[in-house]
Amino acid sequence: MSTIAFLNIPMHGHVNPTLPVVAELVRRGHSVVCHTSSAFAKGIEATGATVRLHPGGDAPLPDPPVPFTMLDGLTRAAVGLLPAVLADLRRVRPDLVVHGAACPWGAVAAEELGVPAAALFTTFAFNRHAPSPTRASWDLLASAAVRPRHAVSYMRSQWRLHRRYHASGLPLLDLLNVREPLNVVFTSRAFQPDAGAFDATYRFVGPSLGARPLDPTFPLDRLRSPVLYASLGTVFTAEPGLLRAFAAALAPLAGTVVIATGQTDPATLGPLPDNVLARRFVPQPEVLARAALFVTHGGMNSVNEALYAGVPMLVIPQGADQPVVARRVVELGAGLSIRTEDAAEGPVRALAGRLLGEPGFLAAARALQVAQREAGGYLRAADELERYLLHSGSARER
Repeated sequence: MSTIAFLNIPMHGHVNPTLPVVAELVRRGHSVVCHTSSAFAKGIEATGATVRLHPGGDAPLPDPPVPFTMLDGLTRAAVGLLPAVLADLRRVRPDLVVHGAACPWGAVAAEELGVPAAALFTTFAFNRHAPSPTRASWDLLASAAVRPRHAVSYMRSQWRLHRRYHASGLPLLDLLNVREPLNVVFTSRAFQPDAGAFDATYRFVGPSLGARPLDPTFPLDRLRSPVLYASLGTVFTAEPGLLRAFAAALAPLAGTVVIATGQTDPATLGPLPDNVLARRFVPQPEVLARAALFVTHGGMNSVNEALYAGVPMLVIPQGADQPVVARRVVELGAGLSIRTEDAAEGPVRALAGRLLGEPGFLAAARALQVAQREAGGYLRAADELERYLLHSGSARER
């Protein structure tokens, strides 16, 4: 069997979809090494993979997490992590490096080692219909102009990266879109915008959803139909006022409203209607399996999980790629979208009422559910990586 190294940026939206793939590769007999931060060590260890912790502890997320600060953070992380990552990988001698499409140090490490590499896209594959947040654009330049400190830091890190390593294959700017000869995209062709524009190096495998440990403290038995679920994810802090608006808007329409508050303390929401259950963390797949509606920020993992369950969505994008994901949900008829600044109690209740009352939304979500499930998921992702390994090994032997 082969040795496979996984490298990724330490964010839930990037790491979580890889866990079922890693577990499956380990089950098939491969030796898998994952470089990560301590926040993800326990989850990765549960897959059977070997964990290598990033040196220096967990790096904070860019603040604010906008495209140009992400560029600065990614290049600085690459410069800081590569010495330890390369030292370890030279000992491990992997047959394949699998890295997130937003993980430039993974691509550089593979180039330095001279081994094949595959990229994982945990959001859409990017093109003009699904533009990468870090593509060259006037918006990106404007962001750099108002953050000169980050611009200088980014240019300094780029210079160090190219001076010390074989980094010529990296995009100059578009570091959320680092492509390889195999690019595994964790959504279906049906949900990917302009899927026909991508060549055969892109494999649309659908959502990578594996079994998660159940939370025995979450009262699934208390949920009464219709279940309406709201979550704005883990990266952007949900303001208590917005979460209270969700509770007030949805409670009259629901048997039970479930609100995942994330970084916000549920106590700050104050008294809530009797049929509203607010928790910091929620077993999302289990709740979605019972839900009639999902109010979401539009993170790709959450949207993939909702479509896998066939649940219509009200998307309230907070940033990053979420506006593009929201637009796609609306285009395909599986939901509606509203801006955060417009998400007051009245508009949210009106849109939720439409989503619950008009059968076309549920029909569109159920059609996408079929496409997401038929794409293959983590099993197909593991198949694609194994085929690529076999082909790459045969090519090297010739």
